[in-house]
Amino acid sequence: MYRFAIIASEYNSVIMDRLIAGARRALKDQKHVNLIRVPGSFEIPMAVKHAALSKKYDGIVALGCVLRGETLHFEYISRAVSDGLQRVALETGIPVGFGVLTVDTVEQAMERSGESGNKGFEAAMAASQMINVLREI
Repeated sequence: MYRFAIIASEYNSVIMDRLIAGARRALKDQKHVNLIRVPGSFEIPMAVKHAALSKKYDGIVALGCVLRGETLHFEYISRAVSDGLQRVALETGIPVGFGVLTVDTVEQAMERSGESGNKGFEAAMAASQMINVLREI
């Protein structure tokens, strides 16, 4: 049994509720799962880093949803979040499941947060698997 933090954006709440439900479903057998909410996807890496450095968690699941708009904001946020989360995982050695959707439409986000193919579920499973992999190395 492992201890997990789910770091989830508050923005795009309908999508986020579905991703969180998926992650919780994947982690239902774990002894400790703490949900931490942040304002938006840009804030996820900072919260993930603090959670990793706290030594309270064996794995972290990062959940967010970035929708493409008419400006370059989508590219900047998507890159910053992706790079930030990878950096935290590499620097701390704590597995980080990447469940941040980067999509063109709300419909795509709904598809990726549904019962089948839920990226929150997949991110939580990936973090769980990486804990086991790292303990075997």
